[in-house]
Amino acid sequence: MTETFDWSESEVEEIKERILQALETVIDPELGIDIVNLGLIYEVDFNNQGNCVVKMTLTTMGCPLGDVLTDQIHGALAEVPEVKNVEVKLVWYPAWTTEKMSRYARISLGIR
Repeated sequence: MTETFDWSESEVEEIKERILQALETVIDPELGIDIVNLGLIYEVDFNNQGNCVVKMTLTTMGCPLGDVLTDQIHGALAEVPEVKNVEVKLVWYPAWTTEKMSRYARISLGIR
């Protein structure tokens, strides 16, 4: 039987904020910037069973770092005590562009 937690909507939003903060510790090894600021995280779903689904993309379809980043995401989210299960879904639409990067990431990489 799956355990269900009685988190309020505001508590779930706070947990999702901490999930995003944890994802900011996952650094793209090629670019040296975290995956949140790179704009690779498209969506984070979290429910009252402690299940977290992270929808993300990669900078290119042939990027060899998918498995590395997925492993790092699992490690980072293990630090969020409410997260009991993590699923990472790679999506390719909409395609990633540099416009999805934060201002911080663009400045760090010298992109205007």
